[in-house]
Amino acid sequence: MAMFGSNNSKEATKNKNGTPASPSSSSSHALNSLVQGTTVEGIIKADSDIRVDGAIKGKLYCDAKVIIGPTGQIEGEVKCQNAVIEGKFDGVLQVTELLNVRETAQITGDVTTGKLIVQSGAVFNVTCSMEGGKKITPGSSVGAGKESTGATRETQPAGV
Repeated sequence: MAMFGSNNSKEATKNKNGTPASPSSSSSHALNSLVQGTTVEGIIKADSDIRVDGAIKGKLYCDAKVIIGPTGQIEGEVKCQNAVIEGKFDGVLQVTELLNVRETAQITGDVTTGKLIVQSGAVFNVTCSMEGGKKITPGSSVGAGKESTGATRETQPAGV
């Protein structure tokens, strides 16, 4: 009786389409990372989250979350589902869902997002458009919705 070479164990390591499973294809929480001291020029496409602690000059298309770390810099165009920015960004930023701008961030350019958080201390010199959850695709144009000159407006109770 052969325990180690049976067909059952081979079938267990295959995906639905019959191809062998790999650790990256079975993990939905994969993270791409561009470390400090690394510079990339051109077009980057990513299906999973990407963290940038280095520099990108060009276009970044991500179907998940883009994280620009404190030492990270992007100059160009970014289209993604969610974004957390702690470093520098200059260009066109399109975020389908939530854009979280941390206190160390420096952002300049055109921003389109569904939801926006800007922490105190951040430099946020942008033209901002809130798309209300509309899907932003790589071929869509920026500023298709109503333009506003800032983040969300806060109202205060009467008499304050």
